[in-house]
Amino acid sequence: MAMLKMKSIRELNEKDLRERIEQMKTELSKLQTENAKGTLRKETGKIKKVRKEVARLLTRLNEVKKE
Repeated sequence: MAMLKMKSIRELNEKDLRERIEQMKTELSKLQTENAKGTLRKETGKIKKVRKEVARLLTRLNEVKKE
């Protein structure tokens, strides 16, 4: 999954945000599992990026709810 910039996140509607959040949480869970097993060697920095992406998406979702 490509990481989205905040500008492109702002263009998503609420349904798309929710779908993207679910996708990213699934990917994060998979990465964390691989990291715990020790099979994730070269992509350990990706966990941090995915966590930040989820945070950005959740922030935008909350902004949309308040509008």
